[in-house]
Amino acid sequence: MRGYTYNPPRGKVVARARGAELHISPKKTYEVMNAIRGRSLDDARTFLEDVKVLKRAVPFRRYNQETAHHKQTGPGRFPVKVAKEVLRVLANAEANAEYEGMDTDNLVITVAACSRGRILKSFMPRAHGRSTDWNEQTTNVEIVLTEQD
Repeated sequence: MRGYTYNPPRGKVVARARGAELHISPKKTYEVMNAIRGRSLDDARTFLEDVKVLKRAVPFRRYNQETAHHKQTGPGRFPVKVAKEVLRVLANAEANAEYEGMDTDNLVITVAACSRGRILKSFMPRAHGRSTDWNEQTTNVEIVLTEQD
């Protein structure tokens, strides 16, 4: 089990939330995290809701080979499954902020990080007694909220 990547300075109140070994793509999660980092909580939530209904594309900066261009973002995609999971982690972070007594109207996403989780190994049977690897990647997601000054 991993801990948080961000440890706040002594005396600073933050709200943190993690999603461990989520069944989502690490590459798409990386792009979504870059898109929401630095945004306010409400702005990030509306952005992810728009991604869920295929209204706004997430800009793909690193993993964009053979990715279609969109009018508003350039190369981008609509990672719906990732948006749903990140929304769940955001809701958890917001609940943690309320518990800490923070003002939920002024919350900003300071840290939005992801890392590859463990690989769930499996195989797909093929003809003549052979098989092909059929592995599923998992992703660890971390979000830290702070109050905007």
